[in-house]
Amino acid sequence: MTIADSPRHPAAPSIALVATLGLAAACWPVSARLMDGMDMGIATRPGSLGFFAAVWATMMAAMMLPGAAPAVARYARAGGGVSAACLFVGSYLGIWALAGVVAFALDRPHGTSAAGAVVMAAGVYELTPIKRHFRRRCREDACSGLEFGLCCAGATIGLTAVLVALDVMSLFWMAVVTVLAGAQKLSPAKAAVDVPVALGLIGLGLVTVLEPSLVPGLTPAMTMM
Repeated sequence: MTIADSPRHPAAPSIALVATLGLAAACWPVSARLMDGMDMGIATRPGSLGFFAAVWATMMAAMMLPGAAPAVARYARAGGGVSAACLFVGSYLGIWALAGVVAFALDRPHGTSAAGAVVMAAGVYELTPIKRHFRRRCREDACSGLEFGLCCAGATIGLTAVLVALDVMSLFWMAVVTVLAGAQKLSPAKAAVDVPVALGLIGLGLVTVLEPSLVPGLTPAMTMM
């Protein structure tokens, strides 16, 4: 056991926080590299399960770790130390890896109407009691990364569905979902935050159905002959 691994060491939370954010930051360029040439809007296909699993795991680390970093630091401060915080992060990401397997299994070719319906459903989900329940749980101390991952998956499943529906290989939509998911993990569940997000998603879904050309990256650009 190193000094920083000591449950009582005052540097353990800071080390865990910096390491978590550093891993998230490192995963962004890796995600961009893996997704290069794959961004085709709603026409994007996931490729093989192995390839998709690698891309998805990297994406989730990039997107979901920033909002989870305070929880990782709290876990280290509560007595786990840096080594336990690493296990917390690993099991947290394991939940998101399983979500990726589900996303791969459910993936089907779809058009703008289906994509818009998913986005609108995600907007409605933002207003449900179960969403608020999971949002509150994401701000509480968790006994394990698995517990925290399940709560955060429940809180952000709608936003994740938006990414999958619009373009799972899009850095733009990755960034949008990262900002929204992170903000919700770090802020209390309030109507002033949740209602605008919900209405924004419902509006985006309507635009996706009615005027898909207005949605960034939704349809691949036509190549000039």
